[in-house]
Amino acid sequence: MEDFADLFTKLIDASRNHENYRDSECINMIASEGLKSPAVREMQAFASDLEGRYAEGENDPEGHVKKRYYQGQKYMMLIEDYATDLMKSLFKCTWADVRIVSGTHANLATFKGLSLAAKNRKMVVTPLSCGAHISHDYTGLSGNVLGLENINHVYNIDEFNIDVDRSIDVIRAAKPGIVTFGGSLFLFPHPIKELKEVCDEVGAYVAYDASHVLGLIAGGVFQDPLREGADFITSSTHKTFPGPQGGVIMGNPSTQRLAKAVKKIQFAVFPLSTSSTHLGRLPALGVAALEMKLFGTELARQIVKNAQTAGQYLCENGVKVLCSAKGFTRSHQLAVDVCNFGGGKKVAQDLEDANIILNKNLLPYDNQDDRDNPSGLRIGFQDVTRRGFKEGDIKHLCDLMVSVMKAKRKPSEVKEDVIALKKEFKQVKYGFQNVEEAVEYVKKA
Repeated sequence: MEDFADLFTKLIDASRNHENYRDSECINMIASEGLKSPAVREMQAFASDLEGRYAEGENDPEGHVKKRYYQGQKYMMLIEDYATDLMKSLFKCTWADVRIVSGTHANLATFKGLSLAAKNRKMVVTPLSCGAHISHDYTGLSGNVLGLENINHVYNIDEFNIDVDRSIDVIRAAKPGIVTFGGSLFLFPHPIKELKEVCDEVGAYVAYDASHVLGLIAGGVFQDPLREGADFITSSTHKTFPGPQGGVIMGNPSTQRLAKAVKKIQFAVFPLSTSSTHLGRLPALGVAALEMKLFGTELARQIVKNAQTAGQYLCENGVKVLCSAKGFTRSHQLAVDVCNFGGGKKVAQDLEDANIILNKNLLPYDNQDDRDNPSGLRIGFQDVTRRGFKEGDIKHLCDLMVSVMKAKRKPSEVKEDVIALKKEFKQVKYGFQNVEEAVEYVKKA
């Protein structure tokens, strides 16, 4: 019992320490993380009973509850339908599935469903080395779990994007059932419009992984996949879209072919891959959707502006930021080559020691078999932007980062400045401070 009690005490202490460390003492710049508003957090805590409930069953063609196999569902069904409709309204689509518990789960259900609908196991994807998520790749979910045959888009490293002309040839030759866009290291909009015609020609469904850029899409500053030719969007709901951890799939099934695909995706959601759908996140997802409806454009514009400002400033101070000729980025993130400063692993650790949290990242020209020692960093700006950072603050933050990269100051010295800087940005912007504030805003509107 003493060992058990000791472990329990350590668990509580570590949890408390983490909350203070990452929320109060660190500047968080990992591109795959998001920041919830106080209202979203409050709504998530309020739904504590919902967190423990089950709602297995089928949904209808609009994404609403059709049938559930448990009792006690009369409000749970409404909650799921309302959350679904809020997401459909925000993204101007006619179908959504919010039962998905992560972005990877969204890819699993979509890739499985579309391969069943197409009766075709081939999928054209962005190369993993060029920014695709591991779930797209034959080494991950797509290949090792679903057994799909992956064929890579041709990628132009200089443009940091898919090569349209050469990928047309790949798609035409491969005749895949699915063509995917989107990814994790995702700086520029992908050429959906340019490749839609050849996808239709070979009968391929078009899937767009928006996990990293969903908030930018909601804000209207990146690209609009569903209007550009994507059949379905898959996404997490907790990166640039500042909701609770979870996932979503969306689309406009306006034809019999797409309606068939929806049925197959829903079948892949339940019964193939889902039992508990983590219902407690859905009310908070609705609050986040409202915040993005009201403040999403302003937030998204400032995120991109901050990322581009950082790219220019780091470049002017001797740091190699990729795609300088293209303005560095049109999304929330930068790709930075730090091999001259010791490589991605070393620099990421030095910055962590200074309480600046980001991640090392392989760049397309790196040795892809040496994942632990990449040249690059991936730097995200959605967290700092939501805390109120503007361009001047970003430049000051870059000065701190450069001083560590160039070993002008010890990380322990910079850490003190980082903690002091963080104290200046205590309030989350572009959202509501509590649920009642959101309710009153809607009533007035």
